[in-house]
Amino acid sequence: HVQLVESGGGSVQVGGSLRLSCVASGDTIGRYCMGWFRQIPDKEREAVAGIESDGSTSYANSVKGRFTISQDSAKNTVYLQMNSLKSEDTALYYCGTWPQMTHWGQGTQVTVS
Repeated sequence: HVQLVESGGGSVQVGGSLRLSCVASGDTIGRYCMGWFRQIPDKEREAVAGIESDGSTSYANSVKGRFTISQDSAKNTVYLQMNSLKSEDTALYYCGTWPQMTHWGQGTQVTVS
């Protein structure tokens, strides 16, 4: 089955940008719809952005217009470009199969202050 490793998180100021990466191994991402999710302690996990096999994308209202999901099949990688970051974007971000998170990585922390 597919294994996922996220990277690119970190600490950034309000209004800043980050790009998260999710490298897949064990299978090709083209076989899956992929997405990004985030988890804030004591809150429900939120589906942030997803990309279908045909390239169509969907976003949570909270990130629409600020975040962009993309994928590079040659690199077997899914990206999340995050711009105009807000403090409420602070969370642990996971890459996973979309929309049901049947496979996911270890997560990468994003802190916006």
